[in-house]
Amino acid sequence: MDTVIRRLGAATLLAALVGALAAPWLAPDVGEQQFRDYLYAPPMRVRVVDADGHWHAPFVHRWRLADRVMRSFDEDRSERYPLRWFVDGRLVGLDSAAGQPLLLLGGDGLGRDLLSRLLLGARTTLGVAFLAAIGAVLIGVLVGGVAGYAGGIVDETLMRFADLVLVLPTIYAVLALRAVLPPVLSVGAVFWLLVGLLALVGWPYVARGVRAIVAAERGREYTLAAIAVGAGPIRILAIHLLPATRGFLTAQATLLLPAFILAEATLSYVGLGFAPPAASWGAMLSEASNISAIADFPWLLSPAAAIIAVVLAVNLASGAGARGGAFGALARSRRATPRGAA
Repeated sequence: MDTVIRRLGAATLLAALVGALAAPWLAPDVGEQQFRDYLYAPPMRVRVVDADGHWHAPFVHRWRLADRVMRSFDEDRSERYPLRWFVDGRLVGLDSAAGQPLLLLGGDGLGRDLLSRLLLGARTTLGVAFLAAIGAVLIGVLVGGVAGYAGGIVDETLMRFADLVLVLPTIYAVLALRAVLPPVLSVGAVFWLLVGLLALVGWPYVARGVRAIVAAERGREYTLAAIAVGAGPIRILAIHLLPATRGFLTAQATLLLPAFILAEATLSYVGLGFAPPAASWGAMLSEASNISAIADFPWLLSPAAAIIAVVLAVNLASGAGARGGAFGALARSRRATPRGAA
C-alpha cells in the first residue's frame, strides 16, 4: 500500500513538473489575453454528441452571456466549435476564426483563460520553489560541511549564525526583507529575488544536519586513513564525508520544497511577490480573493487546489520511511559524535 501511495504521489508531482515545463505548449490560449465577453465564464464542456444525438469529433459550444449583472451564461448550441490539435504551436485549441477562447477551466475576472494561467503560474511558483530549495541545500552543504570538518571557532561561529537565522520567524523575516525593497520590480527581478530570499532563510536547517553528520564521519577510520595519505580537506569533504549526507539532504529537500511553494503563494497573495498580470498561483489567489461571491465561481480557486495537490504529492512521493531512514542516520551520527565535537 505504501508503494502505491508513493507512486501516486510521484505521478502527481511528475505531472505538475511536466505541466510547468511544457506550459506554453499545453496552454490553450495566451495567458494575458483578455476576452471581454467571457468574464467569469464557467468551464466549457467538451462534447462528442450534439443535440440531435449525432457523434462528432470533440467539440465545444460557445458561452452566451445571459445576464451581465449576475454574470450568468447559457450554452449556445446552434454552432459547434471542434477542437484543433497541434495548431499554432499548441497542443489543443480552437480555430482563430472561432473568435473565442477554449475555456476548459473557465475564465477569470478579466476574461482570461484560467487553465492557461494555471499552467503558466506553475512555471513561476514551482520554479521559485525548486531553485530556492536547491540554493538552500547548496548553501547548507557548504556551511555545514566546513563547520563539521573544521570544528573549533569556525564551527562555533557558523552554527551560532545559523541559530540566529533559525530563531527568526521565517515568513515574517521574508516579509520584512521583501518590504524594504522597491515595490515595483520586473517579473524576472521578483523571481530571482524570491529565490534568493527563500534560500537564505532555508539553509540553516540543512547546515545543522550536515554539520552533525560530517563531524561524526570525520572521526571514522576511512577518513583518518585519507588524512594519513595526504588527502586535502576539499577532497576529503567531497569524496568521503559529504556523500554520507545524501539521505539527509533528500529528506530536507522534500521538506523545503512544499514550504517554499506555500511561501511564494503567501508573498504573492499579500502583494509582496508577483503582481498582475504575471501568472503565479499566489497572485491568482489574490485576484480571486477580491470576489465577494466566490462560491458562484469555484473554478477561481483552482490555484489553491493545485498548491494542495503538489504539496501532498511531494509528501506522498518522499514517503515517511525515506524520511525516517534519513533522520535515523542523522541520529546515529549524532550519537557517534564525540562529546568535545558537539
